[in-house]
Amino acid sequence: MILHDNPASPFCRKVQVLARETGQMDQIELAYAVGSPTAPDKMPTAQNPLGKIPALILDDGTALYDSRVITRYLADHGSPAMVPADTPYPVLAREALADGIMDAAVLMVYEVRCRPEHERSADWVEGQWTKVIRGLDSIEGSVPAGFDLGHIALACALGYLDFRHDDRNWRGGRPNLAAWFEEVSKRDSLKATEPHV
Repeated sequence: MILHDNPASPFCRKVQVLARETGQMDQIELAYAVGSPTAPDKMPTAQNPLGKIPALILDDGTALYDSRVITRYLADHGSPAMVPADTPYPVLAREALADGIMDAAVLMVYEVRCRPEHERSADWVEGQWTKVIRGLDSIEGSVPAGFDLGHIALACALGYLDFRHDDRNWRGGRPNLAAWFEEVSKRDSLKATEPHV
């Protein structure tokens, strides 16, 4: 399989962490994408017509995208089970919440990097940060035990906040989430995939 990937993307990291946790990373060749929303011609548009990453090309040539489809495919083909067959929806909802946090955090970066300064909207950026905060606050009181796809997505979201928004101090007022993230970050799969440019 070939994974179109970038080490700065939290969505790509989520795929890699799951592949490592389920023993499938040795079956995946990484192909780094270097484009951006303002340079889509450098993205893997032949593999994903939207020009977004991650995109996973299976051995038979089938292209899978976006990260939720890819992680579900890997979860279905690897072991241990990262989405319980009898109760998948709480795990998938936690993944969706973490993905929403990642979406908002990535959009904040794009607003600054992709728009000329005179076109940027500080209100829009703060609106995205409000989404992040609401998501984090909803998890603070009930960080679930175990380690599944939802936990992987959450860890990748928090890692991205450290990587791109460390000045915002997401840990403030969230001791449970901060302690959970400190502990889960010790996993080999997360250490091996720390975001970088």
